[in-house]
Amino acid sequence: MSQSDTIFDYKHIWHPYSPMINPIPSYSVISAKGVYLKLKNKKNIIDGMSSWWSAIHGYNHPFLNRALKKQIKKMSHVMFGGITHPPAIALCRQLIALTPKKLECIFLSDSGSVAIEVAIKMLIQYWQSLGQKRKQFLTIRNGYHGDTFAAMSVSDPKNSFHKIYNNLLPNNLFADAPVSSFHKKWQKNDLISFKKIIEENSLKIAGVILEPIVQGVGGMNFYHPTYLKKIKTLCNDHHIPLIFDEIATGFGRTGRLFAFEHADVTPDILCLGKSITGGTITLAATLTSRHIANTISMSEVGCFMHGPTYMANPLACAVANANIKILKTNQWKTQVDKIEKQLSQNLLPLINHPYVIDVRILGAIGVVECSHLVNMFLIQKFFVDNGVWIRPFKKLIYIVPPYIINPDQLNKLTNVIIEALDNKSLFILNS
Repeated sequence: MSQSDTIFDYKHIWHPYSPMINPIPSYSVISAKGVYLKLKNKKNIIDGMSSWWSAIHGYNHPFLNRALKKQIKKMSHVMFGGITHPPAIALCRQLIALTPKKLECIFLSDSGSVAIEVAIKMLIQYWQSLGQKRKQFLTIRNGYHGDTFAAMSVSDPKNSFHKIYNNLLPNNLFADAPVSSFHKKWQKNDLISFKKIIEENSLKIAGVILEPIVQGVGGMNFYHPTYLKKIKTLCNDHHIPLIFDEIATGFGRTGRLFAFEHADVTPDILCLGKSITGGTITLAATLTSRHIANTISMSEVGCFMHGPTYMANPLACAVANANIKILKTNQWKTQVDKIEKQLSQNLLPLINHPYVIDVRILGAIGVVECSHLVNMFLIQKFFVDNGVWIRPFKKLIYIVPPYIINPDQLNKLTNVIIEALDNKSLFILNS
């Protein structure tokens, strides 16, 4: 990338959560392989983010690449309206085999946020088919489900990502987030807020939506599996469908193939995305029960009213099939277990650091919650200068490395985090 390209990017291209006036500079990546990103200056840096949770097998994986090349020789895309194709059928077969038996109808879309939109629209249409105009959804605070409008409406309304849109969003219901952490004792008081809201509004609520076990951008909190079990029981008692957003956690990230398996419960709708293609091409899926699908289909409208142009993109489906074949070897389980042990050894001692409030580890997720906001410009440069790619936000420094990372590479990531904590200039100390 030339200097003129860098200047053009800085002046004209909008990056995520970045202003157009004096944006934080973006680092030019010219190639990627394994766990490494190669910058335009030929420097290799270790990716600790798996490209926002997605590149679980690293970059340029030969098996995934072969699947893409094989499919592109046949067709890169074809509309899904009135047409089907082998990659989509094969993918749906695999997803049904991997997920609970109850989930047997699949709607493919093109991004995780859209998968959430689809789930929400499904339940609105489901209740309309039953002659009820239920529109409100119940969730918990500190949640994050995406940046499109329905997804924003079920994300924490006080979350700085979305609060500027609050007066435009549907008015949904928010219970207190659980405080019982994953590795500690269950506290039954966690359920009080949720139980009160669902009992008082049970005839108005179209559905409950949760990130199972791991609350992502809302604070990287890991809550107790018992909470999920209790929520499922309450939903069953009040005949309210339950949506699980596994877009970030699905396909092994928490040490189980799906995070809801920690609680041994089954949702009525399951949303998948991010790592479904191993971080190669965008794809998402919304799985639901035959009951919900049939109820929608028997409505006056007679079908589900949604249809993305790139729905079931053959290239994406083909590489998703290859990704699932890699996962079926079960190497991921050993890889994630090893990452969890090493993260625990390296990061848990930081709980005694003066700038650290908490350290949380689950599967291949490591979170260091700091006492001060990070200076994004300075800390991003510090990480890159020290050979790693870590993208903190607010007071959180976290890593979700590719499963293929080796111990030396993971040590590099955690050592640089420790070095950053010892550098006062990287934090906004009056925050």
